[in-house]
Amino acid sequence: MTHLLYVQASPSTPTSTSSTVAGAWLGAWREAHPGATVDVLNVWDLPLPAFDAEMIAAKFAVLRAQQATSDQQRLWAEAVAVSQRFNAADEYLFSLPMWNFGVPYRLKHFIDVVTLPGQNWRWSREQGYESLLPGKRATLVYSSAGDYPVAPHEDGADFQKPFMRRWLRFLGMEVAGEISASPTLAPAAEVDALQQRALASARAAGAGNRAV
Repeated sequence: MTHLLYVQASPSTPTSTSSTVAGAWLGAWREAHPGATVDVLNVWDLPLPAFDAEMIAAKFAVLRAQQATSDQQRLWAEAVAVSQRFNAADEYLFSLPMWNFGVPYRLKHFIDVVTLPGQNWRWSREQGYESLLPGKRATLVYSSAGDYPVAPHEDGADFQKPFMRRWLRFLGMEVAGEISASPTLAPAAEVDALQQRALASARAAGAGNRAV
C-alpha cells in the first residue's frame, strides 16, 4: 500500500495559492490510488525541537557513542521521531511559497530536523555520502509573488527550487514533478488565468499524466 506524505509550508493554508494547487494534485492522486494512505503535515503546526547547541551536542554524544546524558538522549529521540515520520512515506508532495527568494524559515527548520545521519543519509571514509531513501518520489508545488517559473526558464535569483531539488537528491529522491503557480502579484485576471492553468496541470500530474 502506497503511503504519501504531504508537507505544507504555508502558514495561511486556506488562502494559500501553493496549498490550493497542491490540493488539486492530491485530490486527483487519491482517485488514482484508492488504497493509499496520506499523512498531511503542516510545518507551522508541528512542534519541532530546536536545532541549537544543545541538540548538536546531543547529536554527537549519541552518534559518537559518547556518554550521552538522559536529556541528550531525549532531545535526539525527538528529532529521530520527526525524521522517521518523514522517512516512512513512499511518495511526497510539498506545497511551498517563496519567501525572500527562498523557502519559509519553518520549512528550513523542518528540513534541518529530519535530515539526520543514520536515518536518511550516512557517511563513511570509503563511500563518502550515501543516500538512504532511494526510489522515492516527490512532487513540488511552488508559488511566488514574482514570476519565477520552473526550468528551463528559471531566474538566477530563485533559491527556492534549486534548494529543494538539491536536498531531495541528497536523500536519494527523484523529483517527479514541479508546478509553479506564479506570479501571484499581478492583475486579477492574469492571476486567475495562471492559477487555473496551474490547477489543471496539478490535476493532470496527480492523475498520473505529465504536468504542463
